[in-house]
Formats: sequence, C-alpha cells, structure tokens
Amino acid sequence: MNENYPPVITLPEGLSDEAAATMLEFLTDLTQCFERYYAGQLHRYYHRPDTPHQDLGPEQDPPF
Repeated sequence: MNENYPPVITLPEGLSDEAAATMLEFLTDLTQCFERYYAGQLHRYYHRPDTPHQDLGPEQDPPF
C-alpha cells in the first residue's frame, strides 16, 4: 500500500434503502465496465505463464 492512499474507505452513513441499492447498482456497473475495458490486461495478468498452476495428475484426480 502507498502511504498516500491509505486502505481505509469511508462509506456514507445513514443511507436510505433506495440510496444503498442505487449505490450498489452503480458500483456493480462500474466494476463491469472496468472489467470489459481492461479485459485483455486482466486476462494476461491472471493467465501469466509464470504463474504456478497445480497440475492434477492421475494420482491427484478428485474421486468424482
């Protein structure tokens, strides 16, 4: 973490039910837009070849 950006989020207090639902909808939309816009970069990051993958061999296959 950068000391200029502390990991504390101050949320508004006393939101009405409607305001809380509207805020959640906005944050969900924002997250979806972010994921679509940066999809290529996120895919590259989460699927890097240097990321260790657990290879399930025959002896490690789940019993189902």
